[in-house]
Amino acid sequence: MLQFFKHLDATAQRFTDPLIPLLLLFTRLWVAWVFFQSGMIKYSTWDSTLYLFEYEYQVPVLPWLWAAYLGTAAELILPVFLALGLFTRPMALALFIFNIIAVVSYPLLWEKGFFDHQLWGMMLLVNIFWGAGALSLDRLFSEQPTPQRIQ
Repeated sequence: MLQFFKHLDATAQRFTDPLIPLLLLFTRLWVAWVFFQSGMIKYSTWDSTLYLFEYEYQVPVLPWLWAAYLGTAAELILPVFLALGLFTRPMALALFIFNIIAVVSYPLLWEKGFFDHQLWGMMLLVNIFWGAGALSLDRLFSEQPTPQRIQ
């Protein structure tokens, strides 16, 4: 019976292993799209963004104006790196921390958007632990060319 389950697991692995790069790409693109869109909304409605950071969001440590600029910049810059799969682990970690700060800073998220932030956090953790995968610039740049032998 144990041998049957080992065989079943090996068979499943043969079918799922080729899909891992697609899963990693999917998680990167999903989270990048969400955060980039949020950054674009903040940028395009800058007066509203400043109002929210001054009166609604309760960002710890940073003054509200700094938080507005840094938060918007993070949402516009980090997702680009994540989508390309460039410096994926540090960018995903930065967005993961940013995601936590967003939830802590805006109490209304606990009622209406907490599930989304949990999902994005889990997707970011996937890329923090497993990297960007084969479909990324990280992989492209990490491959070492084989040296040519001089004859």
